[in-house]
Amino acid sequence: MFRPMRRFRQQISEEECIRILQEEKRGVLSVSGEDGYPYGIPMNHWFNPEDGKLYFHGAKEGHKLDAVRKDNRVSYCIWDAGYREEGEWAWHVKSVVVFGRISPVTDAEKSKLVCTSLCRKFTDDEAYIRREIENALPRVQCLELTIDHMTGKLVSES
Repeated sequence: MFRPMRRFRQQISEEECIRILQEEKRGVLSVSGEDGYPYGIPMNHWFNPEDGKLYFHGAKEGHKLDAVRKDNRVSYCIWDAGYREEGEWAWHVKSVVVFGRISPVTDAEKSKLVCTSLCRKFTDDEAYIRREIENALPRVQCLELTIDHMTGKLVSES
């Protein structure tokens, strides 16, 4: 069902893909949008190592949720900050592409865990996190992405 990576020599391990999912804060979630147009939107994510799923948060209505209701198959692309070898101009960047199925989180405690974990990727200010959860959680829809296929690669821009 999923194609093997064409440039397989650049492929990184599953462990490295997971490290990138855990460490990086953002990526682009792509859904099948209106009239067949792809719709990609930058998102913050949290990878839960306990269940191996990606989690997101957003508004309770909008283009993304409308698209997900029609077709829950999505892809998510993440990339790291990259590095440059001394004396080279080219950046070396690792990216991960995930294919899977996404669904709304309906359990209130799980939504709270997702939002708290997402906040902790950006700050360790517990007072801020508590206030944010108290004020914003009722207006948030969390999403759970079950990974069907994942690949990652190291690309040199040269």
